[in-house]
This record gives sequence, C-alpha cells and structure tokens, in this order.
Amino acid sequence: MSPSTEPREEESVVSLKSLYVTHDGPVVQVRFNTPENGNAITDRVLDDLLAVLGAVHDRPDIRVVVLSGGGPNFCAGGDRREYAEQLATDPTGTGLRTTGGKARRVCDALATTSAVTIARMHGQVIGAGLALALFCDLRVGADDCRFRLPELALGLPAAWGGSLPRLLQEAGAARIRELILTGAGFDAAQAERLSVLHRVVPEAELDRVVDEWTRPVVRRSAAALRVTKTLLNSYAAGNRLADASLLDAELMASVIAAGRSADD
Repeated sequence: MSPSTEPREEESVVSLKSLYVTHDGPVVQVRFNTPENGNAITDRVLDDLLAVLGAVHDRPDIRVVVLSGGGPNFCAGGDRREYAEQLATDPTGTGLRTTGGKARRVCDALATTSAVTIARMHGQVIGAGLALALFCDLRVGADDCRFRLPELALGLPAAWGGSLPRLLQEAGAARIRELILTGAGFDAAQAERLSVLHRVVPEAELDRVVDEWTRPVVRRSAAALRVTKTLLNSYAAGNRLADASLLDAELMASVIAAGRSADD
C-alpha cells in the first residue's frame, strides 16, 4: 500500500505523534509523518519507532515492515535544534547520550526483527535517515533520491546508531571514507552502485517494487525466515572482533559537548 493511500477497512491504523502506521495482515507500513521538518529524527521519532518495532518483534504473523517518509523527503537526518536544546539543558551531554542509546536500539531492532524490513525512499535521505535505511534488509529508492553524510561538516563524528560499520560493510571502506571526509552528496544511481540501494526506479514505481519483494516473503515459513535473518546478521558481523559502535552515543555526546564548551 502506498504511504499516501487511505487504509482499507480490514487494516488497523495507529497515528503516533511522529509516525503513521498501518497493519494490513502480514505487512506493517511505518511512515515518518513530520514533513514540516523534513521528517527529521527527533527523540520522539525514536521513542515511537521503538514502540512500533518492539510490538512487531518476533511476531510470526508479521512478515514485512516497510519504512517510508511522508511529504517530499524520506528523512532530513537528525534534529540539530533538538541537540542544541538538550545540551542547553544539560551541558554534560546526558540527554544526548540517552538519545544516542535510543538510536542504537532502533537500528538494532530494524536489523534483528524477524520480519523482513524494507526502506522505501524518495527525495532527501540524509545522515540519520540514511543510517535507519541501511539497517533495513532491502532498500529501494526513487531516481530523484539525494544522499549525504554531513556529520563531519557539521562538526560531528560519524557515530549514530552503529551505522558506520554497517555502512562500511554494505558499501565498502574506500568509497565511504571519501563520502564521509568530503561530505559530498550522491545520487540514486551512485547509491545503487555502492549497494546503498538495491533498486532505483521512478517514484511512481516504488510501491510496485515493494509489492514485488513483499509477495514472496509473506509466503515463507516464519521459522525459516527468522533463522535466515539471524544467519545473515551473524555472518555479516563475523569478521568484527569487537563492536566499537557501542561507543557511538558517548562519542557523539562528547564531541557536541566539547564543541559547545569551546564556543562559550
């Protein structure tokens, strides 16, 4: 179902403060629903995502979760205004660490839920928005998608939700090093070459691709699907002796707090 389509009677609908969620049989659609700020990732968005993903975790009747964005963009990244407000409230960065911890839990939930997760992207896909998409199993983007990793240019480390090792794993270290250090944007065609996207289509065809992926998945054995996802995640992480991304929240908070102290 398209994110803009009205739900049918048999669907259940949940309208949270930042998300619009529909549950239609084995498929749950989760749409970022704050287009007025570019669907920026706030603390509220993370809380709502944790609630939704927690509700579907290990439910064999839910086979697919689709993550999309309302309005002209998928996601404009983290909410820097909220970061500044958190730091003003507590200059030691406690609030930032809490938000960073939530980001890590959301990314883990996307990767480890027994359902197949699909990112359906269009427009701007920036920073934290790209991180969330990367933790989805399958990713389709409209040919108008524009991607960017702006953290270093904003004075921040590339540390959000454990996304850096995932990005290096999916796209390769050499090219990602260039994109992070320069902050250069890249388009959908380059994203497909980097395996950030599995498919690129005109925006009008996004739902067709999601349906194309969803139809066979919903027929799979729930137990086999769950074990297969576990195997894929385990083998992908098998070459890491330690998971340094556990430090992401601490690194982000420390750098932001240090920058604020230097400005004072």
